Amino acid sequence: MVDEGEARLVAQAVATIIDRLGERAPAVIEAIQLHLASEIVELRGDVQLLELLRASVAGNVETVFDALRYAIDIKRVEPPTAALEYARRVAQHAIPVNALVRAYRLGQQEMLTHVLEEIRHADLDPRTALDAFEAISRVTFRYIDWISQQVIDTYETEREQWLENRNSLRALRVRELLEATDEQLDQLDLDAATTNVRYPLRRHHLALILWFGEDEQPGRELLRLERFLRELAGALDLRDGVLFTAADRVSGWGWLPLEDAADPVPRIREFAAANESPPHLALGTVQPGLSGFRRSHRQAQDARRVALAGQRGRRVVAASDPGVAAAALLTSDLAQTRAWVCQTLGPLARDSESEARLRETLRVFLREGSSHKAAAELLNLHTNSVKYRVQRAIECRSRPITGDRLDVELALLACHQFGKAVLLPKAVSVQQHADA
Repeated sequence: MVDEGEARLVAQAVATIIDRLGERAPAVIEAIQLHLASEIVELRGDVQLLELLRASVAGNVETVFDALRYAIDIKRVEPPTAALEYARRVAQHAIPVNALVRAYRLGQQEMLTHVLEEIRHADLDPRTALDAFEAISRVTFRYIDWISQQVIDTYETEREQWLENRNSLRALRVRELLEATDEQLDQLDLDAATTNVRYPLRRHHLALILWFGEDEQPGRELLRLERFLRELAGALDLRDGVLFTAADRVSGWGWLPLEDAADPVPRIREFAAANESPPHLALGTVQPGLSGFRRSHRQAQDARRVALAGQRGRRVVAASDPGVAAAALLTSDLAQTRAWVCQTLGPLARDSESEARLRETLRVFLREGSSHKAAAELLNLHTNSVKYRVQRAIECRSRPITGDRLDVELALLACHQFGKAVLLPKAVSVQQHADA
């Protein structure tokens, strides 16, 4: 337990250190500001933003000094007005929130450097000096933890409002481009349209639709979607900014401007897989120019319909995935598709593990040109196992596939893409389903 006399000495030492720092506060504040601007590239904004950064630093330093000098509990201090306003401006400039949080950590580190410098010159007893530094560090850590949450909340609220206000006009211009007739496109000034939507329409484009599911953590969905898209663009080293507009409260449309027609989908899958809580993604294909901007978006919409109708576990569905484009044609009336699948496949459409294995083997076999060897390699099975399963699938269907092979392939594709949505429950027979 700390002796009362020792505690008094430490408190006096802390007050002395803070008073000495307060005498040269302008220099300390300037040093912290310059350190942040040099270490964090995103914070090197215009002159006005840098001036506000300095005001934010000054407000935080003065608040911490007061808390230390007068032993004020951190829970009772008020966030500096300049700090909150700086968080709002950072949000409006689309600077990532992690840059803001990092600024507080680096700012604390820089301030503690000045604290140590003053302690060295204060001619204190070594133990008192150590205790004083510990006391100052403890308070600054508590403050940084507390103020970080305050500025993050302010940032996210402002970013969401800014996004909604900005997107209202931007989204209108984007929808006009997507819904324009051929005659309207012929009369369109592409350079003016590029300026209006703040996106390079002459480039190659990959359209995305991003959304969060109903069972996922709610709150600030649009902000999280936009942030994910910007981080994705950074991971892809894109030179120009992405385009994001809100489709509704939980989903958005995005476009990535690409240098060429190279397919980035594999890298997008890797990025999504490495993300802790990625949104669902439906991707178009890379297409050039304004027509490609529109076509890729339509493809992304098709991919999303397949994703929503099918296997919920898939985070990324791309229009270039085998079978997705064809499956999209079957999504307009899933009830009718299900009836047709069950009629085409018969008992093979039952929702069971055994039938699922037979369906998958038959699907791959037919896709590979009825090659048992090719199917065996893809399924990692022995050729004889493929032959056996193909025969069992045909027997389960109760009729050969030579007469309606195309229908069977399409029905198997629907089962593969949509799963339970088009399968026959175990307890229901094909006849019962047909009668229903």
